[in-house]
Amino acid sequence: MIPGAAWWVLGKVVGGIFVLWAVATAIFFGIRMIPGDPAEAIMGGPGSQASAEALAAARAEYGLDDPLAVQYFSQLWRLATGDLGTSYSLKSPVSTVLGELVPPTLTLAVLALLVAWVLALVLAVLSMRSGRLGAAVASGLEIVSAAVPHFWLASVMIMLFATTLGWLPPVSTNSAAGLVLPVATLALPLAGFLGQVMRDTMEAAHHSSFALSARARGESETGVLLRHSIRHAALPGIALSGWAFGSLLSGAVVVESIFARPGLGRSLLSAVSARDIPLVTGVALLSAAAYVAIMALSDVAERVADPRMALP
Repeated sequence: MIPGAAWWVLGKVVGGIFVLWAVATAIFFGIRMIPGDPAEAIMGGPGSQASAEALAAARAEYGLDDPLAVQYFSQLWRLATGDLGTSYSLKSPVSTVLGELVPPTLTLAVLALLVAWVLALVLAVLSMRSGRLGAAVASGLEIVSAAVPHFWLASVMIMLFATTLGWLPPVSTNSAAGLVLPVATLALPLAGFLGQVMRDTMEAAHHSSFALSARARGESETGVLLRHSIRHAALPGIALSGWAFGSLLSGAVVVESIFARPGLGRSLLSAVSARDIPLVTGVALLSAAAYVAIMALSDVAERVADPRMALP
């Protein structure tokens, strides 16, 4: 008989494969609905003035003159064997391009997630320790920050901290100072959303029966908060971390473009504009794989933090 842990792992693997297939299928058909000829992207774009013979040769070389069904299954087979193809616009293997783009985007997303977590916990704790007024202020800050769009927040931060005050660079550099504005732009809206969820859970845990029992045993309010309330408040945050990471990857498209930062988001936007099918597919599949992996890790972390969810 297969144990529960093995079934859980098998379910995650099958679900991940289905997600990757769905993303590859959506990208394949979606990008072909964009007006234009992919062969022109191979030859350098509409401004290349390539001859009809050169375009026909490019279509034949990349299989673009095959029936759509043949192209679809050929692409699925290449992806299944690990062949991501060659970027039309960059003339380099997609795997090599992704190897250069992943570190800056991963750094940005991980730092933003950590900052959002810290800010959300701080807001939740302050609202619990400051009474009704503190809770009202924290709730207002969370709602406002969660509703602010990335492009508007990035523009305001550049005008305030770069143009007016001159404290930080307006573009993202390799220095720590160059990461502050992009990380803050991604982290603040996410912190507002996580803060609302954590604060409600923390408040419920702070007035629960086990908290009352801890106080009856002589536990101080600070001890109840640190040992019980925060732990329970972290559970919904952990459960949402996978979704949050995916949200950060999508937000990176805007943030990397505004702050002129190299990465997956900015390159994906350029690849879509250039109809660079292999690069678009590679970036989308990598993002989907990262999302699936983070979702699985957050599920594991949630089960570790909450023994009631342990696998049989």
